[in-house]
Amino acid sequence: MASAAHILAVGDLHGHYGLLRKVCGEVLPAQPAGTRLVFLGDYIDRGPDSRLILEALMACQAQRPETVLLMGNHERMLLDAMRGHRTELFLANGGWETLRSFGLTLETLHQLPEPYLEFLRSLPLYHETEDYIFVHAGLKPGLPLASQQERDLLWIRDEFIYSRWDFGKTVVFGHTPFAQPLEQPGLIGIDTGAGFGLRLTCLKLPEKEFITVT
Repeated sequence: MASAAHILAVGDLHGHYGLLRKVCGEVLPAQPAGTRLVFLGDYIDRGPDSRLILEALMACQAQRPETVLLMGNHERMLLDAMRGHRTELFLANGGWETLRSFGLTLETLHQLPEPYLEFLRSLPLYHETEDYIFVHAGLKPGLPLASQQERDLLWIRDEFIYSRWDFGKTVVFGHTPFAQPLEQPGLIGIDTGAGFGLRLTCLKLPEKEFITVT
C-alpha cells in the first residue's frame, strides 16, 4: 500500500489536451518535489484530443513510473465497443470525437493501434494509500474494497454519494460532475465538468486544496 505523501489527484479530462498541458506545465511544477500524480479516469470522449491525451499520459507514466492512471467508464466503453458490445452507448457519450481523433470510424475501430489498446487494458480500477482510496466513480456501500465490482467502481453515482457508509478512508472520485468540488465526510468528488467545457479540478493532498484549471 502506497504512502499518502504528496499527491495531486486530477479529475476527468475527456479529451481536452489543453487542460492536461496546464496540469503538467503549470500546476505540477508548483507542487513539492516527489508529488505523485493520480488521474481518476475518463481521459477520452467529448473533447477533440483523446489521442493526444493518451499519448501524453503514456509518456508521463514512462517518465514518472509512480504516476497512477485509473480506468474510467469511458475507457471501458471504448474497450467494449471494440468487442462489438454496447457500441451505441460509446458513440452517444462522446465516442465519435474519440474516433475522429484517431482517424477511425466505427467500422475501423478494430484498427486502434496496439500500444493504445495495451495501455487501456492495463489501467487499474482503484488506488489505495494509507489515508485515501482513489477510484473513478465510487464504491458500493457495505462492501470491503476487495469485494467491489467493476461496474460500481466505474459507474456508481447516487447510491455511493448519498450514503453515509464509512469506507475507513476518504474516497476521492470523479465521474459525477459538480458545479464545485464535493467535500463531505469520507468523500471528495473532483469532476467539475471539464468534459462539458467547464473547469478541471485537481486536488492537492494531504492539504486538501482544490486547484482549478480552465
